[in-house]
Amino acid sequence: MNGMEMETEIYKGLADPEESRTEARRMSVDVIIPVYRPDRRFARLLAMLKRQTYPVDHIIIMNTESRFWNEDGYKGIRGMEIHHLEKSEFDHGGTRNRGAAYSTADVLLFMTDDAVPQDTRLVERLVEALKQKGPKGETAAAAYARQLPDRDCRAIERYTRSFNYPDKSRIKTAADLPGLGIKTYFASNVCCAYRRDIFESRGGFVNRTIFNEDMIYAAGAVRDGYAIVYAAGAKVIHSHNLTFSQQFRRNFDLAVSQADHPEIFRGVPSEGEGIRMVKQTAGWLVKTGRLWLLPSLVIGSAFKYAGYRLGKMYRFLPRRLVLMCTDNREYWR
Repeated sequence: MNGMEMETEIYKGLADPEESRTEARRMSVDVIIPVYRPDRRFARLLAMLKRQTYPVDHIIIMNTESRFWNEDGYKGIRGMEIHHLEKSEFDHGGTRNRGAAYSTADVLLFMTDDAVPQDTRLVERLVEALKQKGPKGETAAAAYARQLPDRDCRAIERYTRSFNYPDKSRIKTAADLPGLGIKTYFASNVCCAYRRDIFESRGGFVNRTIFNEDMIYAAGAVRDGYAIVYAAGAKVIHSHNLTFSQQFRRNFDLAVSQADHPEIFRGVPSEGEGIRMVKQTAGWLVKTGRLWLLPSLVIGSAFKYAGYRLGKMYRFLPRRLVLMCTDNREYWR
């Protein structure tokens, strides 16, 4: 199967050509990017946004700390506007809500400053995905992109990318909860498009959250009868080679966000999904002859699980220990 056939197969069952043809007008798109100490990946991101087949109206930059912004380096980019904030003001949900308030577009496309479009059809594919319906006619509230590993990505992280972001698209609704569990709510603001009308009617993201604002929003939308679309044909290059301690802190903050929202996450445990990923990754390492990486997988998984369990019980921990465990010290101030 060649690339074009594969892409067609991925979208089979999702696309509604008749609806696309009868679309009253082009849906306008604004891209909103929280930025902190931008590097070469951010420059590549901006360059690829300029080349998209589907036009972007505005690029709204929410930059943390003006001293890290290169005023001369990003001049002359059409439609880009920059809003500076202090590090103490940044919040994963609140900052993105502020960015959305500067937009009047039909589609709000949130990205991170290190997610680079893999090709020129990223925006086009996400807009297409937002036009899809669930099996019972559920409207798509959000559509998130597939994340591909960067060239320097290590083997274990490379495999977990494929576990979390497979090559097959899917529309997720409340009917998927018994089978998918916590993955029903999975979405990622690394690259995720939202229908503005639904976003506003639902009050946007949680204004104050340590992490996971995208998944909290997706869970609420699913429970309200909307669909979340995973658009595998929309691709960004995005991966990290985290240390064990970074994995620990990231999972600690993830668990804190879940503990703060029991109305969403109670009764939908995520440990089982993590165990399944570890087992599949171990099987892949054995199958591909990378046995020397098994200790790294075991140790990394232990750090992740320890961070997750401590985050779940953060209310019972001394504040000093919480500050040692978190990846977002500003949140606790």
